[in-house]
Amino acid sequence: MGVAYHGAVLAAIEEVTGWDPRKADVIVGTSAGSISAAMLRAGVAAGDLMRISEGQPLSLEGARLAEVGKPHRPRPQPRDVLHIRPVADPLGVVHGFAHPRSHPLGALLAALMPSGGIPTRAISNGIDAVYAGAWPAELLWLCAIGLRDGRRVVFGQPDSPEARVGQAVAASSAVPAYFQPVTIGGRRYVDGGMRSPTNMDLMAGAGMDLVIVSSPMSQAEARPANAAGALMRQPFRAYLRAEVAALRRTGVPVVAIEPSRQVAQAMGLNPMDARPRGAVSRVTRANVARWLAQDMEGRWLVAMLAVAAASAAAGQEPALRSAAVGQEPVLRSAAVPAAGSAAGFGGTLLPSA
Repeated sequence: MGVAYHGAVLAAIEEVTGWDPRKADVIVGTSAGSISAAMLRAGVAAGDLMRISEGQPLSLEGARLAEVGKPHRPRPQPRDVLHIRPVADPLGVVHGFAHPRSHPLGALLAALMPSGGIPTRAISNGIDAVYAGAWPAELLWLCAIGLRDGRRVVFGQPDSPEARVGQAVAASSAVPAYFQPVTIGGRRYVDGGMRSPTNMDLMAGAGMDLVIVSSPMSQAEARPANAAGALMRQPFRAYLRAEVAALRRTGVPVVAIEPSRQVAQAMGLNPMDARPRGAVSRVTRANVARWLAQDMEGRWLVAMLAVAAASAAAGQEPALRSAAVGQEPVLRSAAVPAAGSAAGFGGTLLPSA
């Protein structure tokens, strides 16, 4: 479901501003957001991400990449979900209780849960086929956590373990108790969202002018659509606001895009259920386009990204350094210059869980 949300958010932004999310200086992906991030860096346009979810024909380039990667969702078999599975990592549980300050609570819960039974090959194989064993030249950071020690690993950074892009995406997307943990270099990894849905703190000190965050698991309004939605979305909402506030205190402008109550209702309560993805994509695209046109923060984002798009079209040095960050499927873009600044544009895009 996160991929559908991210694709619609980014397609709406590109349609309104002319800014291509693939041009973000940094793309940070967490959980389902890692899938969106890898697809963007592979050259899949935001519009094609949206069209995949809505079952529409792809562009020529999108169709070519789809033919190489042959994307499909994991299809659980009865043997993957029916047998009794042990605690994912007993030693990880011991480490979590022994080091409560350094071992994130989410990582401890992942170790306590039953080990997931569904293989991640359906996620990794297609992405590895598209990348053919290489990492993109542009920055792509994919976040996962070690199941044993709870430490975050950011694949794509210089000091990260050696891994293929598809492996890193699978590790970042390995939802505990659902997917099998992914083994890389002898260590087992699970969903990076168990530490942070966005991992936005990576942008502190990164020199970004703007960070854009696509956060499908939280909700824009304080009042949830229903009690069940409150239990699921309100903790993500509170966590996102704390991360945004912390990054803004370092002087980095951050724009976080979250589902409205209407979008949250379309998504339902099961983020692993892909059946509503077409409806979610259409409602999200309309909501984000309206937000960009009517909301003060949305209009500010339009103005900033329009400057970046114009600079790119003129072949000039980027006026804005941007980053995109995403969770589950979350997308954050970071890096936008202050109004009136003539400095380069650096941005980050963060698609999150």
